[in-house]
Amino acid sequence: MLSRKDLVSQPIYLDRGELAAKRTEIKRYLNLTWESYESLFDTLKTEEAFYARPCSLRHPLIFYFGHTATFFTNKLVLAKLLPKRINPKIESMCAIGVDEMSWDDLNDAHYDWPSVGQVRAYRNQVREAVNDLIDRVEFSLPIDWQSPMWPIMMGIEHERIHLETSSVLIRQLGLDYVQASDLFPICPDQGEAPTHNPLLPVPAGSIEIAHHDPAPHYGWDNEYGEHHAQVSEFQASQYLVSNQEFLEFVEDGGYERAEFWDEEGDRWRQFSPVKHPTFWLSRSEGDHQAWFLRCMTEEIPMPWNWPVEVNYLEAAAFCNWKASQTGRPIRLPSEDEYLRLRDHTQAQDQTDKANLNLQKYASSVPVDQCEMNGFYDVIGNVWQWTMTPIYPYEGFKVHPLYDDFTTPTFDNQHNLFKGGSWISTGNEINGSSRYAFRRHFFQHAGFRYIESDAPVQTEFSTYETDALVSQYCEFHYGDENFGVANFAKAYADLAIELAQSDDDLSKRASLSVLEVGCSVGRASFELAKHFDQVTGLDFSARFIQVANQLKQTGSVLYTLPIEGEIMDFKERSLTDLGLQAEAHKCQFLQQDASNMKPHFNGYDMIVAANLIDRLYESAKFLEDVAARLNPGGILLITSPYSWSEQYTLKANWLGGYKDSQSGENVTTLEGLHRILDSDFKRLRDPFDLAFVIRETARKYQHTLAQVTIWKKTK
Repeated sequence: MLSRKDLVSQPIYLDRGELAAKRTEIKRYLNLTWESYESLFDTLKTEEAFYARPCSLRHPLIFYFGHTATFFTNKLVLAKLLPKRINPKIESMCAIGVDEMSWDDLNDAHYDWPSVGQVRAYRNQVREAVNDLIDRVEFSLPIDWQSPMWPIMMGIEHERIHLETSSVLIRQLGLDYVQASDLFPICPDQGEAPTHNPLLPVPAGSIEIAHHDPAPHYGWDNEYGEHHAQVSEFQASQYLVSNQEFLEFVEDGGYERAEFWDEEGDRWRQFSPVKHPTFWLSRSEGDHQAWFLRCMTEEIPMPWNWPVEVNYLEAAAFCNWKASQTGRPIRLPSEDEYLRLRDHTQAQDQTDKANLNLQKYASSVPVDQCEMNGFYDVIGNVWQWTMTPIYPYEGFKVHPLYDDFTTPTFDNQHNLFKGGSWISTGNEINGSSRYAFRRHFFQHAGFRYIESDAPVQTEFSTYETDALVSQYCEFHYGDENFGVANFAKAYADLAIELAQSDDDLSKRASLSVLEVGCSVGRASFELAKHFDQVTGLDFSARFIQVANQLKQTGSVLYTLPIEGEIMDFKERSLTDLGLQAEAHKCQFLQQDASNMKPHFNGYDMIVAANLIDRLYESAKFLEDVAARLNPGGILLITSPYSWSEQYTLKANWLGGYKDSQSGENVTTLEGLHRILDSDFKRLRDPFDLAFVIRETARKYQHTLAQVTIWKKTK
């Protein structure tokens, strides 16, 4: 049985040790992580609690219970370490939707959630599969991004993130749904806070980060690269802001006074029904109001000496109020200023003192309990908001197995918080981690303030610099090259012509189209000229982010290589392309084409351009496609048939190989007929459609995609 001691994780070193011992260590880390996560859900009182929505911006907890196991399956299939999916139905529902990104689908009507028992059984299957992989996968030290052990570590650390985020969701459920657990005790030390929170000096110094692969510990992509900064001297509050200190802001009408809130904060302030921190509760007791605090599974009388927990907007408003009260330049620290404070106090070398890693309590502790060279809680207790939106370090690269971890947050709308909380473990507390949340989101997060008149950068370039994404922005929205028509527009025009000329489709009052593999969205916008509803799906969050940005703002900025390090800066707009007026008809969602959610159905046309030879399981997509089309619907496929084991195991190729029995060549067209003929008839002879992709000013790819058009007959 899991004990409190088991919840405290020890760091896994990836660059040292002996292979057999490392294998054993990773296996133990996996299983303790697995059991710790499941023990968190034991605080749910009934199965009904798994299906209650903690808040409107998140799925019910049954999603998160299945999500971490689904993540393992998805990444291990992509890494070709698992030969096939374990439970496609659960995996289609529990893959995407953990944050309120514009491509998340939080519509309850789209989900027929599995039972708790079914998810438990699925988790057991995944756990067994991952344990088996750890036993037999061949690897060497150091474990780096290319190691087959890396996606296993990725899954473990991902589950540890959700250990924390799920604890926040449980904290937002009604008390009727939760129960206390001996594994997660609340700190009994509750009383008055220090009467004064002095500002102490932090000397000037430099920040030097050079974090590269391989590294001693597992890291997420945003941690890697180079960053160097000089930080001016400043003063920082000795303690985190306590509930008692924040009460002064509340009692002075801070939530009613717009002058303390920026534009975003004021919108949230007016929207929020409560005028105090979310986890505070006010009740009438006789002739006075009594304050209580909601912990993870209990409500307790307000511990005034614990740190307040607020979102970024509330923390910033408090600082503005404090500045007005004192006449001093009080504000939140930048990320660099936080790092300077951490270096100055040597806090990262004192993790044993801190309230983190579940080594003390499953709650905050008093702000004057964990001292670190004159300051308190430099790490641990609660996360600490900074003014800095997350941005990439110099040399940032996306890990190919997880492109949607960080890049969607490079939008100047997700602020970094630092230091970890009482339930932060694993990568979250290794000293290199960089986590960011939307400014109105709640975690176990509070803040400390500083005094400084040094400027802080709060806007970072939103030019798309990812080489692949920039290349596809130009491919979709850039200039035509060598007289070859824009490919996305060309196949969209073809789809419209088919809809107009087809006897079935031309008579329908309203038409819907699904584009699978929409990339950065040009064809979907073109399709909206004729179709009434357009849904664009893509596996890449980076591509979907660009498509949604274009829908919302009408333009995209990106860099394009000319030669070597010389870059051109491009801006393209939907208005200039005549696409703005119909953009509202489009929705863009992240989705796995080989395992799409069931509710993607009822379409009059499905378009799959240059997709089938990039899927890990192309046959699965094609076998399901008829059920997603209305009777008489049309399927439009284009592909250069450039099969590669980089994307698709050879056993899953539709064509481009020799038959093992006869030795005869098998073409992709033959493979398409083999799967589609039972539900479709081919409308035309196949033909080629050319496209050109620019790489640099003098290097281009010229390719021919074969077009096949199919009409549903059943």
